[in-house]
Amino acid sequence: MATVTLTAENFDEVAQGEGIVLVDFWAEWCGPCRQFAPVFEKAAGAHDDITFGKVDTDAEQELSQRFGIASIPTLMAIRDGIIVFAEPGALPGATLEKVIEQVRELDMEDVQRRAKS
Repeated sequence: MATVTLTAENFDEVAQGEGIVLVDFWAEWCGPCRQFAPVFEKAAGAHDDITFGKVDTDAEQELSQRFGIASIPTLMAIRDGIIVFAEPGALPGATLEKVIEQVRELDMEDVQRRAKS
C-alpha cells in the first residue's frame, strides 16, 4: 500500500479510526529522514492492513507542534485512535518490523483502560 500524505486537514480522520496507523514525521532537508524513507516505504508495501502516513514537518508545522515533535524523523504508532508509540530516530527495517509486531500484539482493552485513568 502506498503511503498517505497527512495534513492538519486529514490527520484526525485517518488517525482516529480503528486499526493501526504508522506516522513518519519527516522533512526534505533531513538526511536521516531520507535514509528512513525507503525502510518506511518497504514496510508499507508489506503490511496492507496498516495505514502508513507521512507528515512533512516543514509544511505541517501545526501538527509538529501539536505532537511535540522536536527531532526528526519521528515514528508514531496509533492503534484504534490511541498513540501507543512515538520515538525519534531512523529505525532499521528489522526494528520497524518489531515495533509493528508489538503494536499488533497490544491488548487494546488494557490500553484503553489505562488511557481513561
